Amino acid sequence: MTVANLAPLTESEIKQMAADWYRKLDVHAPLEEFIPLLAEQGLEMRFPEVTAYGFDAFKDWYERVINIFFDEVHTLKEVKVTSSGNEVTVKVVVKWEASIWNPPAPSSERIILDAYQTWIVERSAKTQKPVIKTYIVDSLDYYEGSAKL
Repeated sequence: MTVANLAPLTESEIKQMAADWYRKLDVHAPLEEFIPLLAEQGLEMRFPEVTAYGFDAFKDWYERVINIFFDEVHTLKEVKVTSSGNEVTVKVVVKWEASIWNPPAPSSERIILDAYQTWIVERSAKTQKPVIKTYIVDSLDYYEGSAKL
């Protein structure tokens, strides 16, 4: 099936995919559980510390961050579809809480922030499910008293 023949993405599908994405991040899900959520071709993920191109680069980022952050909680505040068609632009706001320990500090610190993101989502020709093609962290808004990245 070609991209042109795929059904348009629905807002409910995208919201469900976003909820699944953050649930997997919270529990530090096995890497293979992220494969169905990410585009096979043209994947670009712009995090504050690195831009990852393709699944192997995402894997490197993920394996690093799950060894830095713990007790993570992602709370979706907004998932807003701002365009339509075969590729849709989605504005996401997620509250992220995580603990971090920087040795030799005597205790961990808590990071609490709202992350403003832009996603480009498309329907996978292979699975017929929505997948993230581009993931951009636009800005971070720290809560008062939060530790910083």
